[in-house]
Amino acid sequence: MTSEGTVRVALLDAHPVVLAGLEAWYAASGEPITVCATGRDLAAVLAGPGREAHVVVLDLHLSPGRCAYEELRALVAQRRRVIVYAPSDSRAAAVTCLDLGAHTLVTKAEGAQHLVAATLAAAEGTGYTSPALAALLGGATRPGRPHLAPRETDVLLTWFRSDSKTAVAADLGISVRTVNTYLDRIRDKYGDAGRPARTKAHLVARAVQDGLIALDDL
Repeated sequence: MTSEGTVRVALLDAHPVVLAGLEAWYAASGEPITVCATGRDLAAVLAGPGREAHVVVLDLHLSPGRCAYEELRALVAQRRRVIVYAPSDSRAAAVTCLDLGAHTLVTKAEGAQHLVAATLAAAEGTGYTSPALAALLGGATRPGRPHLAPRETDVLLTWFRSDSKTAVAADLGISVRTVNTYLDRIRDKYGDAGRPARTKAHLVARAVQDGLIALDDL
């Protein structure tokens, strides 16, 4: 939870009925979440109460005919924690949003439970992977050995061979925040499989055990 005890959320969506529905979901959740700003363009977040939001929920189709990648870039550049709210489960769109620095992605078919959980996780700076996102990034895991998506594996192995997350970001052409998001998601997957890996040394051990990398390659 944030130091103030309440998570402030700003909502960006093109449809008033969706904005009203999301507000109702948060109000009914029983969680300490307050919607502090709503609107259909960045002004709702960049000015007024929206500037104080801990989390921004961004409709992927904010404008007709295009994805809201420009808006996502602008928010990430301001170090905002963004949940992309996607109307469909497109793997290409999900990967693009995560590479641009979105904290996570929730599809509109997943309902209030996952949006609320993702919001709380984003406010804390921890990873959250909804079922739809897990399926998009590689499908279900099997017991004992998490299934890592190709991009997650790229980030993990590059980190093992790098001196810093900054170097990983530069090598892969993504932001440091995105590197951290991928690593959080990998740790969550190992934790869900009953094989915690909270440190880099633990992740190295897991990767060696799972055949992702050989000791001679480190």
